Amino acid sequence: MALMHYEADSKSLIKYGEELCGDKTEIIRGDDYDLFVLSDGLGSGVKANILATLTSKILTTMLQEGSTVDEAVETVGRTLPICKVRQVAYSTFSILQLYHDGRGYLAEFDSPACVFVRGGKLTELPFEVRDIGGKNIRESWFDVSMGDTFLLMSDGVIHAGVGAILNLGWQWDNVAGFVQEAVRKYASVPRMLSSLMQVVDNLYMSKPGDDTTALMVKAVPRKMVNLLSGPPVDKKNDEQQVHDWMRAPGKKVVCGGSSSNMVARVLGRKLTTSLDFSDPSVPPTGHIDGIDLVTEGVLTMNRTIDILRQYQKSGVDESIQFFRELDANNGAAQLARLLMDDCTDLTMYVGKAINPAHQDPNLPMDLSIKMRLIKEMAELVRSLGKRVNIRYY
Repeated sequence: MALMHYEADSKSLIKYGEELCGDKTEIIRGDDYDLFVLSDGLGSGVKANILATLTSKILTTMLQEGSTVDEAVETVGRTLPICKVRQVAYSTFSILQLYHDGRGYLAEFDSPACVFVRGGKLTELPFEVRDIGGKNIRESWFDVSMGDTFLLMSDGVIHAGVGAILNLGWQWDNVAGFVQEAVRKYASVPRMLSSLMQVVDNLYMSKPGDDTTALMVKAVPRKMVNLLSGPPVDKKNDEQQVHDWMRAPGKKVVCGGSSSNMVARVLGRKLTTSLDFSDPSVPPTGHIDGIDLVTEGVLTMNRTIDILRQYQKSGVDESIQFFRELDANNGAAQLARLLMDDCTDLTMYVGKAINPAHQDPNLPMDLSIKMRLIKEMAELVRSLGKRVNIRYY
């Protein structure tokens, strides 16, 4: 099992007046390595979007299939359509390939240099410049250490505020200094990235003069979360489900009243309910000695899913409100916070006993609300770049 996990996320601002972003990111999770690509197409709008999309798709597809970087870059050059106005086929790109054994590779073409922070300090990656298909590619080979943080960006980031708030824009050194402070201040990539993009949006006064994209990656230790929800179909398997869940390394979460009662009974521990909760629309949490989080079931899980989905859909200007809700004192926010900030691997121990209260009479009996919520939560957590495994009882 890989000892290191690469937490990653990206956010974009579309050039003011355009409907499509001319930047594109790809995050590919592989068996041996994770691949992160950011491309910036020439110009803006539809043409730039096509150039950036083709570039990122060609690079990721070919590298996944075992092609060399040389082959992938040369294919990009032969494939991109020629711009009728500028008579060039052009898209900048950055390729970050991080192996699960700790090796790293970075290739950059005409994009702002990667910001690299190690041990809380800005560090320069050693690089060589090599000609590949007529393009001068900056290449770096390095070993990854726990906590290493990388920022790939399009030039919209370093142009933020140019000619308006700042004469020369938010230059590379300013961006790098901000990232260095963000690494010290925030533990998770989503919080660091959101804080960065809020500054960029403010410098543009919410009217970006260029497509702007940032892709951030951080090497973090594997953090396991084990979530138990629902008793098993056969009551004889209660102890097996609880013991499997308890034996697994990592934090323990139980969702649901019947599930909590089962856990307390099997473990011989007392279940108590908290009277300290801030949101009356979310049921109060409980407490069982040795268990990290005890919540109600369907209502809490549904609200947790809403919070996670809100992060996916929220724009840069809405991120402040999102994190305010994420940091609230209620069971749904606590579960969402655990899954976002303190989890790389989620294992769900799901009992398939039917609760009549969770049934929709218009649906078949096997499509219970709880099972739908379990699947939705698993899909959302996977979309955040985390591993998810579901065990049914």
